[in-house]
Amino acid sequence: MGRLGEPLSIDRLAAQAHMSRRTFVRAFRASTGTTPSAWIRTRRLDAARRLLETTDLSIDQVAADCGFGSAVTLRQNFASAFSTSPTDYRRRFTA
Repeated sequence: MGRLGEPLSIDRLAAQAHMSRRTFVRAFRASTGTTPSAWIRTRRLDAARRLLETTDLSIDQVAADCGFGSAVTLRQNFASAFSTSPTDYRRRFTA
C-alpha cells in the first residue's frame, strides 16, 4: 500500500515535485487524465478492497491503513464508488 495511510495533501505533493500547486495539478491531470485527489482516492479504495478481500481486519483498521481517517469516510467513499458497503463487499469473499 505504500504511503496511502499517510496524509497526502496536494500542497505537499506539489512541494515535493518543486512545483506550484496549480502547475502540479495541471501537469498531473495532463499526465494521468485525472486530478491528484481523485487518483489518491482511487488508489485508497483499491487498497481497501484488497484488504477486505484478503484479511479479517476491522473496517476501522482498513480505513486507517488506507488513509481514510475514519470508517465513516471509508464507508461513504466505498458506497459512492462501488454502490455497496465495505461489510457487504467483504461478505462476497467469505461466503
